[in-house]
Amino acid sequence: MTEDPFHAVADRLAIVDLLTRYATAVDKRDWDLYRTVFTTDAQIDYTSAGGISGTVDEVLEFLGVAFSGFEMTQHLVSNVEASIEGDTARVTAMFNNPMRLTGGDTWFTGGWYHHDLVRTADGWRSRKLREESAWFDRAPF
Repeated sequence: MTEDPFHAVADRLAIVDLLTRYATAVDKRDWDLYRTVFTTDAQIDYTSAGGISGTVDEVLEFLGVAFSGFEMTQHLVSNVEASIEGDTARVTAMFNNPMRLTGGDTWFTGGWYHHDLVRTADGWRSRKLREESAWFDRAPF
């Protein structure tokens, strides 16, 4: 059975909205909004960037501390590839992220986000996120 083109487009737009919500939540440090991106049992892996892998609660505790050293971040998400099969989807999207450290130095990073999504009563949610860092420029480590 071929998927209805209207629903296929609606799913892709909803997934792009989810990725935008993720970036907005991180950059605004809006951790309540961040939670709306994920299922309650989601696993998040930031180890390729020197972070942790864990549950939403564990990652939020880490992010609260890690992001205290930045005056700003700006996650730019693009090149979204989505493979949708019914109520699940595998998504890969590029990111480019300038980050200004307290004091004014700026460093940059980029790579890919890999999400396993599931359709819920509240729309698409990520049940697994793995960040794949590809490069760092001017990083202080």
